[in-house]
Amino acid sequence: MKLLRFLAWLLRAFLFLVLLLFAFKNTSPVQLRFLFDTAWDVPLVLLLLAFFALGAALGVLACVGRLLRQRREIQSLRREAQLRPDAGTAVIPPQAGI
Repeated sequence: MKLLRFLAWLLRAFLFLVLLLFAFKNTSPVQLRFLFDTAWDVPLVLLLLAFFALGAALGVLACVGRLLRQRREIQSLRREAQLRPDAGTAVIPPQAGI
């Protein structure tokens, strides 16, 4: 188990170093053009990081509705299970061939 944790941390460190080197190599400014002839000069790595963060935030935001709906359903099912007197008994499925 310790070996797997060590390998996971080693992989994370390697990935971090690769991304850090990628960031150091892509510091040249790029021009981001907006409406009405406005432009913004920003380093490429900062632009990539900003759009990655925006995409991750939108992905999380898209999942929040479903997550909250599932939590409400779980709470209602728990309340319903506590109110039923036979909540502790298991239902035995019918056997095949009988």
